[in-house]
Amino acid sequence: MKLADKEALVHECLTANYEKYYRIAYSYTFQEQDAMDIVQEGAYKAILKSDSLKQTEYTDTWICRIMMNEAVRFLKKNRGRTVNIEDIPEKGEPDRVEDVDLKRALERLDEKERRIVVLKYFEEEKLENIAKILDLNVNTVKSRLYRAIGKLKDYMETGGTPHEKMERRV
Repeated sequence: MKLADKEALVHECLTANYEKYYRIAYSYTFQEQDAMDIVQEGAYKAILKSDSLKQTEYTDTWICRIMMNEAVRFLKKNRGRTVNIEDIPEKGEPDRVEDVDLKRALERLDEKERRIVVLKYFEEEKLENIAKILDLNVNTVKSRLYRAIGKLKDYMETGGTPHEKMERRV
């Protein structure tokens, strides 16, 4: 397949699945603007590296991996970043209690577990596809998902047990 055809395919996939990529990015940052920045940078990298796409039938899988890697890169780059309280706009919808609890619970998972939970429950991907996206064995995906669900359940049932206690219980 020609480079121009691959670029067109990547662009088409990015356009068709923008919301999906945004949700993936948002699940890492929980900030709208940061998620949009991640998707924009990820899209740029996907188009720029479209010549490295080997199997065109896995274009969406390939882009998902780029978005996740970009989200991790963004978090590492911005670790410890502080925000001035006056810079935060007052508008917006108030957080729902369930959303805040889920956000906190997801933040307690390690990166490998969070990726799988997001793909399985937020993006409704099949385990086989998650394995392809993350370049893992399906059984590894299953065991990490099982462990992550246990941690989430413990966290939610105990009303916010610190991460160290969650680690020991699983």
